[in-house]
Amino acid sequence: MNELDNNLSKKTSVINQLGLHARPAGMIAGLALKAQSDIWLYKNGEQVDASSIIDILSLGCRKGTDVTLKIENPEDMNILNEIINLFEKGFGESI
Repeated sequence: MNELDNNLSKKTSVINQLGLHARPAGMIAGLALKAQSDIWLYKNGEQVDASSIIDILSLGCRKGTDVTLKIENPEDMNILNEIINLFEKGFGESI
């Protein structure tokens, strides 16, 4: 993984019981598609496009997995914060 700019990235954890399955991946991708630039999701040094449900699912993030989200454009900070909020609320699922 490349050196992450702390101002453009945030770390979080998957807290919902089922991890990042299709529904949460779709929620993340839907928000990422609204960004002006790319948003990346990192797990253990592996980087995927946060606007791709398939890419997100390929990470195999279970409950307890630590991930980092990174934006390329500071103007997308509100979208980054919305995605982090999804993680913090367990995507509306049981935690």
